[in-house]
Amino acid sequence: MLQQLLDIIGNFNPNQITQTQVLRAIQSNRRSIYDFAALLSPAADLFLEEMATAAKQETARHFGNSVQLFTPLYLANYCTNHCTYCAFAQANEIKRGKLTSKEIERELAAIAATGLDEVLLLTGESRQKSDVSYIRQAVQLAATKFTTVGLEVYPMDTHEYQALHQAGADFVNVYQETYNQETYARVHPKGQKRDYEYRFYSQERALQAGMRGVSLGVLLGLHCFRQDSFAAGVHAYLLQQKYPHAEIAFSVPRLRAHAGQPDANITEVTDRNLLQIMLAYRLFMPFAGITISTREGTHFRDNVVGLCATKISAGVMTGVGGHDQAQKGDDQFQISDNRSVPAVHKMLQSRGLQPVYTNHIF
Repeated sequence: MLQQLLDIIGNFNPNQITQTQVLRAIQSNRRSIYDFAALLSPAADLFLEEMATAAKQETARHFGNSVQLFTPLYLANYCTNHCTYCAFAQANEIKRGKLTSKEIERELAAIAATGLDEVLLLTGESRQKSDVSYIRQAVQLAATKFTTVGLEVYPMDTHEYQALHQAGADFVNVYQETYNQETYARVHPKGQKRDYEYRFYSQERALQAGMRGVSLGVLLGLHCFRQDSFAAGVHAYLLQQKYPHAEIAFSVPRLRAHAGQPDANITEVTDRNLLQIMLAYRLFMPFAGITISTREGTHFRDNVVGLCATKISAGVMTGVGGHDQAQKGDDQFQISDNRSVPAVHKMLQSRGLQPVYTNHIF
């Protein structure tokens, strides 16, 4: 699959795409990889209104007016990687912390009290500080209170994902960060994360282990956003073709300010660019979920839910703990939307959308 992806993205030249190709892609009933490429091109920037109209129709067709709510819970922020863009990088002098079992229980209870029924468990990428047994115990605790338990931890082997699935996890988020191999090597100078290929196959290992779904994405700003977003979309497409039963989703995080030295090679991704990416994902894979995080401001988040985004976070803390007690470890990044669950719920209703807490299908 990796070689297939590299062959496809190697032929992607967004600057050669014409307006005619963009219009054809928007009007198509079933869009190909070539149509997806057109929707991400500079030429498509002139047709965002048309893309938005088509995307809203696709979202309504597949998701109705429902928007899923969730929140993340950071279990630990120890990490052995040296990523140039992340506060958790091992070299950064931040306050490190890890929740005990009792603290995890209290945090989960505090989140459940808000009415949320989906939680995403996160750790830094340190097998020593957050081993599989520790994460498995956290999953078991979460599964007693939430119908959906997701994971955003270090990439694992298939049998490890299987153990976590048996404990109650059913969704795995793994982001390649950038699909450009040169940029990937530069921003991951040390640590397990430097292994590009092992990370690339994480979603496939998770699905082989029985996980119900996986989420893909890149960290927008590390490399050309058009090329990286195209690569993530093609990766998702290839996974869906091979595992048609899987629930595929996208996340679209942009680089945010954090503790530590910022990467000097960041490329700008504007609100308009981000909207184009999300619309292109919706039109290319209309049945895929799209999550909009608190990295984005309230105005942007409010306007993309129902249009193309189908999942939104609320009551977010990006440090270790913080829902029931003072944070034990520093934040991974600064958030732009600190609204509570009731506030986000009220916003969705005011826009004619239905806040959904429980995964009724599951």
